[in-house]
Amino acid sequence: MSISNAIARLQALPVQQIVEQYGTPLYLYDGDKIIDQYKRLNDSFSGVKLKVKYALKACNNINVLRLLLKQGSGLDAVSIQEVQLGLMAGFEPSEILFTPNSVAFEELVAAVELGVQVNIDNISLLEQFGHKYGNTIPCCIRINPHIVAGGTSHIQTGHIDSKFGISIHQLRHVLRIVEKEKIVVNGLHMHTGSDILDSGVFVRAADLLFEAAVNFSDLEFLDFGSGFKVAYKEDDVTTDVEELGKVITERFRSFCKEYGKELELWFEPGKFLVSESGALLVSVNVIKQTTATVFAGVNSGQNHLIRPMFYDAYHHIINLSNPNGTPRIYSVVGYICETDTFAVDRKLNEVREGDTLAILNAGAYGFTMSNNYNSRPRPAEVLMMDGKFHLIRKRETLDDITRNMIEI
Repeated sequence: MSISNAIARLQALPVQQIVEQYGTPLYLYDGDKIIDQYKRLNDSFSGVKLKVKYALKACNNINVLRLLLKQGSGLDAVSIQEVQLGLMAGFEPSEILFTPNSVAFEELVAAVELGVQVNIDNISLLEQFGHKYGNTIPCCIRINPHIVAGGTSHIQTGHIDSKFGISIHQLRHVLRIVEKEKIVVNGLHMHTGSDILDSGVFVRAADLLFEAAVNFSDLEFLDFGSGFKVAYKEDDVTTDVEELGKVITERFRSFCKEYGKELELWFEPGKFLVSESGALLVSVNVIKQTTATVFAGVNSGQNHLIRPMFYDAYHHIINLSNPNGTPRIYSVVGYICETDTFAVDRKLNEVREGDTLAILNAGAYGFTMSNNYNSRPRPAEVLMMDGKFHLIRKRETLDDITRNMIEI
C-alpha cells in the first residue's frame, strides 16, 4: 500500500469520533490490512509448502495474534514469555518457533517442556542441548551467512560481527557436535536483516543455506527469516515479494528435488504484516516558534514510538484535523524530557494546537518497544475490523506503573 493510499484510508475514518471515544495518544490498527499482507505473502509462494511464522515482537497484542492465527499463521517467538503469550492466544506448540539469543540454557529447557520448536544460535547451547536431549528432541540451527543486508547497521543481523547465529564458517564444528551427541536437526534457519530491497540478498543467502543443508539428513524445513521492506515514504522502494516468490520457489523446489524430500519453506515476517496497518494518533499540545524552528509539540514521545530516535527511522506524518491547510514547515517533537524528535523540518498542512496528527507505519515495533520513561503511561490500542472499532488494550494509568512497587 502506498503512502497516499494509507493517507486516504485514514482520512476516510471518523477520526474525531475515535479520538473523542478513546482519547490520544492512541495506536490504531487496520485488521483488514494485516489480512491483506498475509494473503499477499502466502500467494507469492504458492508453489511450495509455505509456513508463515509471524514475528510477534513486532506487535504482540493477543487480538492481533488471534487474527493471524485465523489466517493459518504460526509464530516466531524470541523469548519464553512470547512463547507463553502465543500459547495463550491459542497457537499449537508445534506452530511456534522459539529463536532466542544470549539466553540461559534453562530457557531452552522451558521451551522444550512447552513443546515448541527450538532454534539454537550458539555452539555452547547446542552442545548442552545435545548432551541433555540427544536424539529425543529435534532442534533447528540458526546459521549466520555473513551477508550484510538491511536498511541500517541497527537492523543488520547476518554480518560477521553480528551476535546472531552460528557462523557458516563453523559448520564443521557444528557437524561434529551433531554427530557426537546424535542430535536430530530438523531445520536450518537464517535471517540477514530488515528492510531488504534486493531479492538477490535472499538468493545468495539461500544458496549458502542449501549448501549447508545437504549435511543434515533429517531436515523438515528451511527458514529464510524475513526482512521484507515496506513503504515509509511516497514512491518508496519496497521488496517485490511476488518476484522474490518466483525466484525462491524455483530454487527451493530444485533443491528439494536434489535433497530427495519435499521440505517446508518458512518465513518470519513481522514488519511486513503489521507495519502499514498501524498509526499512532497524537494531539498537538503546543506550537512553539523559536528564532530558528517552529515546533509542534505533541502528547507523546519516545516512550510511545522510539524508532525515529533509536533507528533514525522515517515515519510519515499527516494532520488529520486540517487536511486542506496551507503547508508549512514544522519539527514534530514529544513531551519527554529528552530530545525526542519525530520529524525535523517536515512539511505538514498547517498545524494548530489541539489538532490530531497521525504518525504512519506505526504497527510494527511501536507499542512493543514503548516504555514508562518519565512515569508516562502507555497508550491504548484499538483494532479496526470490518468497519468497527474495538478497544484491545486499555490506556495505562499511574496505578499500572506503580502496581509492582513495594513500599518499605
